[in-house]
Parts: sequence; C-alpha cells; structure tokens
Amino acid sequence: MLTMETKKNQSCIDACAKCAQACYECFHACLNEPDLNERKNCVSMLVECAMMCQMSVSMMSMNGQYSKEHCGICAMICDSCARECNMFKDQHCKDCAKECQTCADECRKMSGM
Repeated sequence: MLTMETKKNQSCIDACAKCAQACYECFHACLNEPDLNERKNCVSMLVECAMMCQMSVSMMSMNGQYSKEHCGICAMICDSCARECNMFKDQHCKDCAKECQTCADECRKMSGM
C-alpha cells in the first residue's frame, strides 16, 4: 500500500482482514442459531480468531518487530477456528472455515513456518 515493507505482506494483511470480518459475521449468525448452546466453544473461538487477525493486520501494517511470530500464532488460531466452524453444517460456518484456512495459509507463508 504505502510502503515497500507493508506491500510484501499485503496478501496476508488482506487475508487477515477478510478472516476477521468472516469471524464476526459468523459469530453474529451463530448467536441466532437454535443450537447456540452446542456452539459455545465455536462462538468463543470466532471472537478470539477475529481479534487475533485484527492485531495481525496492525502488526504487519506498522512492520512490527514481532509480526512474523504473531502471524505464526495467528495461523494456529485460524486453524483451530476452521476446525470448530467445520463441526457445523451452516453455510456461514463453512464459509468462515474457508476464510480461516486461507488466512492460516497466508500467515504461515508470511511467518516462514
């Protein structure tokens, strides 16, 4: 975008931003599902994943010194969130799991894992 330092991470920044949005949208949709009680862990994971992705965007945007390590952890959380979402058959959960997996892959590439 603005600098060469952040441009090299732009695909990861974009994937993290998209994943955060997907997680928040899925969170909202899950709150309206009749089996909300069975989704407690998933709903919690969605918020954790979204927050981690937002922080990853911030870290990479400012070329933070721990961006790679942070994105490595973000990849693990996105993988966990994808697994949780894939436990449910709703389209919003399937779509979110896909975004989480894409983000995890981008974060692994960025962090060199």
